[in-house]
Amino acid sequence: MHRIVAPALAVASVASVASVVAVVAGNTAGSTPSGEAAITTVKFTAEERRETLGYWTADRMRKVAAGADLGHDAASVKPWSGPAMKTVGRLFFTNEQGQDSYCTATAVRSRNHSAVMTAGHCVQLPASPGNHYSNMVFVPGYGEGKRPYGVFAVRASVLPRSWERDAKNDVAVVVVDQQKGKSLTDTVGGQAVAVDRKPGGKVTVFGYPDSQEQRGERLMYCAGATSDAPQAKQSVRCPMEGGSSGGPWLADFDEKSGRGKLVSVNSFGDTAEGGSAMEGEVLGATAGELLKRAQQL
Repeated sequence: MHRIVAPALAVASVASVASVVAVVAGNTAGSTPSGEAAITTVKFTAEERRETLGYWTADRMRKVAAGADLGHDAASVKPWSGPAMKTVGRLFFTNEQGQDSYCTATAVRSRNHSAVMTAGHCVQLPASPGNHYSNMVFVPGYGEGKRPYGVFAVRASVLPRSWERDAKNDVAVVVVDQQKGKSLTDTVGGQAVAVDRKPGGKVTVFGYPDSQEQRGERLMYCAGATSDAPQAKQSVRCPMEGGSSGGPWLADFDEKSGRGKLVSVNSFGDTAEGGSAMEGEVLGATAGELLKRAQQL
């Protein structure tokens, strides 16, 4: 299988990677009560977040995918031309090598109105404790250099300890600051998250692929029925390129309102090039615990 990693693009090396404080949520490793998901929370200081907002200029965002050796869009992957998908955007960050990179992410309903769901590999290198990404911002509704709803600094990322240590459960939630006194979902709305929904129904999949045609500048989509996949995952025929990682799978999707139920996120494709399918987690108890913890931050 070929994992769709966020594009590791050495467009602009970061002189200094923001430090992070890892906080193991709940109990220490090995003492988590039965039935409770083991979660890691990574927090960024107020100063780091201010520096991050200054770092991610519109020009820097456009350059992230500008020089990469990328694949081509499949015929089934099309530009989204419906009403503005305010909840979906690009998640920019600095990876473990100090390089600019990005994924796709989605504003979701939460008590703090500040939660964003994405893939685990969009916040931390898999099976590599401590290699959390930094300089993170979420730009909802991004399109061709435009940032119509502003730039939201990430103040914390929440991920399964199973992803951090064993590359299992490729899902994560980040929590963003308010912007000009207004929270994220008060600004753009939020998608509902459906936990324990079995594969089999139709989904509409969104992402910002780093294809040669799009370079991450346009929101793309495709649709299809989900099916069971190995290791408790699910699959849909939607071969997006990298950069679409973390993008939402929306069931019961209403094209007019742009709303649905988020049942998974883009994780990996079936081949390195010219594949036909995308796989993602079946959101279960772990995803529910991530969102619960994120709402408390």
